[in-house]
Amino acid sequence: MKLKHFYKIILLLIVSGTLSAQTVWLDQLDLSPTTQGWGVPKKNRSVDGNIMTIAGKTFERGFGTHAESSLFIQLDGKANSFTAQVGIDDEVKGRQPAVEFIAYGDGAKLWSSGVMHEGDTARLCSVKLSGVKKLELVVTGGGNGDNNDHADWADAKFEAVGVASFATYYPVSSEPYILTPQPLAKPKINSASVFGVRPGSPFQFRIPATGDRPMTFQVIGLPHGLKLDQKTGLITGKLVKASTYVIQLKAKNAKGIAEKSLRIICGDKIALTPPMGWNSWNCFAGEVSAEKVKRAAEVMVKTGLVNHGWNYVNIDDFWQNHRDSKDPSLQGKLRDEGGNIVPNKRFGDMKGLADYVHGLGLKIGLYSSPGPWTCGGCAGSYGYEKKDAESYAKWGFDYLKYDWCSYGGVLNGIPDNDPYKVSVISYEGGYQLSTAVKPFKIMGDYLRQQPRDIVFSLCQYGMSDVWKWGDSVGGTTWRTTNDITDTWPSVKSIALAQDQSAAWAKPGNWNDPDMLVVGTVGWGSPHPTMLKPDEQYLHFSLWSLFSAPLLIGCDMEKLDAFTLNLLTNDEVIAVNQDALGKQATCVQTIGDLRIYVKELEDGSRAVGFCNFGLEKVDIPYKDLKKLGISGKQKVRDLWRQKDIATIHEDKETLSVKVPMHGVVLYKFTPVK
Repeated sequence: MKLKHFYKIILLLIVSGTLSAQTVWLDQLDLSPTTQGWGVPKKNRSVDGNIMTIAGKTFERGFGTHAESSLFIQLDGKANSFTAQVGIDDEVKGRQPAVEFIAYGDGAKLWSSGVMHEGDTARLCSVKLSGVKKLELVVTGGGNGDNNDHADWADAKFEAVGVASFATYYPVSSEPYILTPQPLAKPKINSASVFGVRPGSPFQFRIPATGDRPMTFQVIGLPHGLKLDQKTGLITGKLVKASTYVIQLKAKNAKGIAEKSLRIICGDKIALTPPMGWNSWNCFAGEVSAEKVKRAAEVMVKTGLVNHGWNYVNIDDFWQNHRDSKDPSLQGKLRDEGGNIVPNKRFGDMKGLADYVHGLGLKIGLYSSPGPWTCGGCAGSYGYEKKDAESYAKWGFDYLKYDWCSYGGVLNGIPDNDPYKVSVISYEGGYQLSTAVKPFKIMGDYLRQQPRDIVFSLCQYGMSDVWKWGDSVGGTTWRTTNDITDTWPSVKSIALAQDQSAAWAKPGNWNDPDMLVVGTVGWGSPHPTMLKPDEQYLHFSLWSLFSAPLLIGCDMEKLDAFTLNLLTNDEVIAVNQDALGKQATCVQTIGDLRIYVKELEDGSRAVGFCNFGLEKVDIPYKDLKKLGISGKQKVRDLWRQKDIATIHEDKETLSVKVPMHGVVLYKFTPVK
């Protein structure tokens, strides 16, 4: 009787529709937890906001995204199936996109599209989901980079049982937590142990020191030609003779005295440790102005970032006039009668701006392109390289980011003698070595002729293995990959690509995986970074291990407590600024755990246990010999700034616990 009664209830529920299958469209769900390589997820539209079109066929419903892309959906066994038509959106025709669509159920691969290219007709994704609790929809790059990989999950829908919707989520915690201890009241000098300058160039070095103010500074052994401001710790002047000068820095306040030795190497190389500072692009993009740059510089001082070694304030694109902007502040002559570039109305007095930033004890940089146009359509340096190098030096700039942009369109000169026919972005020629080298050598030669040191940052996205020849054209840093975005897929893909160039990193030559995407970013549409706190700790740790330039990309006036704490850990920064100048590489992989090791000048090693997976790592680690570590070692947690163990590599294991998309950053120091 009881069994018959049960079946009757089930029958009634089916008849009433309570347990009947119903359609739940993917575009009805919250897509905001999606992580993707560029842009934001779009409902019923492509990434660029157009009607979804795959190989000429349009679709009214679906989900437009960009590789690398991931969306987690909580099904709890209440879906029978998922179907979709997938493919590359026609809006990127001609840009050589390639993607692969994958569906995972409870961690197991259920379906894959194989690699798809532009023009491929939509492929049917049909997946049985009976009993599946968690579904992940993934779009990966097709092996040729992630640029322009606009992907559509069109007509995407579930057949569900007893529910009208599903929850979407991101499995990595969003809760910020502070690791870096507050600086002590007594002085601590946080500079690198080496500094490079060319003979005859203006010398500027600010002693970065934490501790209570007021503080006074002293230098023992300061060579002739240099002077110290005892109140600010700023050393200025000129050195005429090429030599190595060893000086002793001192900082004193009411709580004590700190000392540190500094080697000044006056020779051919500058930036003997990676540059540290700020760049305007990731927060302001085309909205940058002199006033915003000044305020960023002021914040660098007021927040104390300067006391931890941050010292460059770099203007990216849009300080020049634009070729066709409707904004009056960007309209005007590109160059004067003498061929000198004309700053736009937002900037005007470039020398005055540089003097202002220098007056704060900081350095200043700017941006151009070897083509006639920058990536944003402003005036580039093509044909005026000597003039521009001279202007930068005359104004007093210390850093130049030189972006490939339109150069691919003028390989054979300006077409029809009309620069307005040149596209602002063209990668043509970038993968042909002689062509790739040429424009950077031209500018590099002119920069070296200037009577001041100018860091030369090559921005050409790693084409033609720039790390192999960047030094030969006078490059100081060079981009190894495409632009970064504030997404986990972007940071992950860039991080995993760095080992190939590691051997070419050395003092004065640095691989650049692009700027830090922490804090408030947005390229003109400000929002808090989409990276979760653990992802930000991993991001900053890896960039430090990579000996990468550390350039803050956020709005400096919106620095929150978490971001400021993240950027002011002197022991982590010291890994980046280590004078040996070696770049870490991955020496061991255990599942999704990748272990990066960086040799340091004092004989110790910095080791990053980096978890790229979505499961917490909790292991007893005993392979220290594989990391080049032997004998008795003191183990220090650099983020927490505390010693955690003293172990012998062949007798004991080390407990390693790493959160999802997180890091543990240890320093191993031999104990005699």
